[in-house]
Amino acid sequence: MKKQRYTLHDVARIAEVSYQTVSRVINAHPSVSPETRARVQKVIAELGYQPNMVAKSLAVNRSHTLAVLVFGMSHYGPTQIVLNIERTAKALGYDLIFSAINQPSSDALHQAMDNLTGRRVDGILAISPVVGFAYDDLASLCHGIPLVQIDPEIGLEVPSVVVEQTYGSRLVTEYLIGMGHQRMAEISGPLNWFGAIARHEQWTASLHAAGLQPQKSIEGDWSADSGYRSARLLLNDDPGFTALVVGNDQMALGAIYALRERGLRVPDDVSVVGFDDIPEAAFFRPALTTVQQDFNALGAMGVRCLLEFIEAPDTPVQQHLLYPKLIVRDSAAPPR
Repeated sequence: MKKQRYTLHDVARIAEVSYQTVSRVINAHPSVSPETRARVQKVIAELGYQPNMVAKSLAVNRSHTLAVLVFGMSHYGPTQIVLNIERTAKALGYDLIFSAINQPSSDALHQAMDNLTGRRVDGILAISPVVGFAYDDLASLCHGIPLVQIDPEIGLEVPSVVVEQTYGSRLVTEYLIGMGHQRMAEISGPLNWFGAIARHEQWTASLHAAGLQPQKSIEGDWSADSGYRSARLLLNDDPGFTALVVGNDQMALGAIYALRERGLRVPDDVSVVGFDDIPEAAFFRPALTTVQQDFNALGAMGVRCLLEFIEAPDTPVQQHLLYPKLIVRDSAAPPR
């Protein structure tokens, strides 16, 4: 009969303490009371729990520095995630080093990871929202350093934190359908970004589920200029739409400008909705209805998940989901 392998979390559950406390006992941390230390040690002995000695040896040599690999730093979402990673890490006593990638190429990835792993870091956060950054590929370059992905593909069984983009897309599309819109066009984000893919596919699926045919979709690049140019193309090719779903708020700003150039009023003639809820969205004219993503929570949760793996390498692997919410303002209304 195969002997059961107990984890640090099993010890914590039976001893009725947190997994951090078990980790402190294993690593002889002085902040644990003698009574608690004795109770945890008794459970360890009874279960025959064998700590991860590699992790234990690393624990006493920690640098209290985390590394951040980030793709798309010029865009709003990744920038906000980085800022909130830094805020959370600093509050927990960790310093940060960064390496940015502009193109998802193998050479760029290897160079960035070599730069990070060549430094003395306790863990790595990879903001990897685009196709081409698989967890296994990243992990193979980490040389055993704990790794957590932020904003990868939804549905992966890897240490990661992600916004449930399909939920947000369904919320806003069904909101417009509920208003009576039957002819709906889209300006998507770049379709090598996991979030843009998920939003686009769910937009199509939600319309089909309602018995509606999606109108034309054009792929943008997240910029206001691409929103402007894409909206002009839509108006030239398919001018009959009454609602426009846009992949982010910056592109929505450009799209609204293009609609006004054609003499169309928002939302009287065309309803426009965005994603992200950037701080300026409430000050658009009209104020923008959008899907809010909590970048504060995304960055903070990424740091906390990484620290869990650093403190307790036996932590169960999972993908943590954050759910966006619909912010209703003035840029969407029933069709006339």
